[in-house]
Amino acid sequence: MAFDALITPLEGGRNARRNPARGTLIEDAVRRREAIASAYGALATWTPPESTGRSPQDTVIVRHDGDGSIDWDSPNAIPITEETFAMLVEDAVSVLSAKEQLYVLDRAVGADPSYALPLRLITPRALHALFADNMFRPRPDDARESRFADRPFILLALPYDRLDGRRYAGRLRVDPATGETSTMAVAMDFENRVGVVYGSAYCGSIKKLMFTVMNHLLPPAGILPLHCSANEGPQGDVALLLGLSGTGKTTLSADPRRALLGDDEHGWSENGIANFENGCYAKLIDLDPKNEPEIHRAIMHCDEVASHGAIVENAMVYPDGRFDLFDDRFTPNSRGSYPLRYLSNVKPSSVGGHPRTILFLTADANGVLPPVSRLDPSRAMLWFLMGYTSKLAGTETGIVEPRTTFSRFFGEPFMPRNPGEYARMLGQRLAEHGTDVYLINTGWTGGPVGIGRRMDIDLTRAIVDAALSGRLAAADYRDDARFHLEVPEEVPGLEVTGLLDPRGTWSDAAEYDRRADALATQFADHFATAYGDKGIEDAVSAACPGR
Repeated sequence: MAFDALITPLEGGRNARRNPARGTLIEDAVRRREAIASAYGALATWTPPESTGRSPQDTVIVRHDGDGSIDWDSPNAIPITEETFAMLVEDAVSVLSAKEQLYVLDRAVGADPSYALPLRLITPRALHALFADNMFRPRPDDARESRFADRPFILLALPYDRLDGRRYAGRLRVDPATGETSTMAVAMDFENRVGVVYGSAYCGSIKKLMFTVMNHLLPPAGILPLHCSANEGPQGDVALLLGLSGTGKTTLSADPRRALLGDDEHGWSENGIANFENGCYAKLIDLDPKNEPEIHRAIMHCDEVASHGAIVENAMVYPDGRFDLFDDRFTPNSRGSYPLRYLSNVKPSSVGGHPRTILFLTADANGVLPPVSRLDPSRAMLWFLMGYTSKLAGTETGIVEPRTTFSRFFGEPFMPRNPGEYARMLGQRLAEHGTDVYLINTGWTGGPVGIGRRMDIDLTRAIVDAALSGRLAAADYRDDARFHLEVPEEVPGLEVTGLLDPRGTWSDAAEYDRRADALATQFADHFATAYGDKGIEDAVSAACPGR
């Protein structure tokens, strides 16, 4: 079903402001009380409690007959019918048509003009239009060169409007908190290039919907999408850092000695690496200006309100306009949105050559993985498929037990295609370009959470420096048979070598073995469940711990 006839009248309606200036969006957001000005000039806003993060159970994809590209077995690939999506679009258009003011913003997703996706956002909220201005790129002058130039992606964003649950009974999920049909939907139709954000005020819903779209559109065009940050050294050497929340991806990639290409999503094409975005959406809880000066400065630098435009979402603000980023009473998921140019060392084009080094970051709260390991292509494909890290659950008698988390490709909710497709593309590129891949454990050593200690950030940075400089490639390695890893005997330039053998850092070696065996078994079980019937190559399957 084509939606042009429904949506096009919105773009030129009496209430539509087409591509207003950035200062206008800031002023309107304050004037309309969508946000307040902080002491620094950045805007502060708060969302309803159900919108302090994404809502994965309300994020849905249209299932078209005959399209076998999506892994519908994935818990994050929730299908809806074409008819239900048409209802969402019709309701969204009806509500938007009655709004006093609409903002129509034309932007692009992707720094490489050969595959930049044109985006048209239509929303009644100045703040969410400003967020899109922070996060997405201006349309390139040579936009017609893009393979997606024939048709922009249209995104209708109604953050504070609610669906009529009765109208969608049996079509959308039942919210267990209310026992009634959900009034929120973050929906996308890849074939018709239309998306709807309905009832989710969390700014990240807009960003992640668009990245999910890119992650679906690019592989058939021969481009590997990656949920990663990227930076470039003085010699043009590109590095990619993949990792889930809490692993240090944003912190480690914001290196003043290396130019940042982008923070969150990139494409790897025959041309090299290109960023999808135009800004950063950083997690702010416990942000320390000493450890993360770049992010802190991007948000906390002082400027006139009409010029600043950074957005601080769901953080504590005192009456004098100062932020308290260590207060998580509202949510631990406070966020800051700002343009890349607010960082001190960025590459404005956001494109680079083929990566020389890739780092997979994991925060292993079990304390059983070494701080660094080398991965050959098959093992790299396996750890790419698994996307392992740990999330901290609750506290019991003073000991915080970790929860093992597997998120394919370090971004499972946003990678909808069949998993073998992404993994094969990675393996092909590693072989073609000779890229070095390392697994970096930014988690615990000497024991699990509550007994061991977190890896020191300076130690991790020294390991990262050795990897990116190429010095680590020349080290001698031993094989870890349990986890199928190559562990260096030493890290050049690093005097502390005792940490490289995690078993030796535990006071009870038998307890280490028990914990490590348990984690390896979790790997094997998850692989069997998620990929047992997905046609994964034998060499990749054999690299799975516990197998």
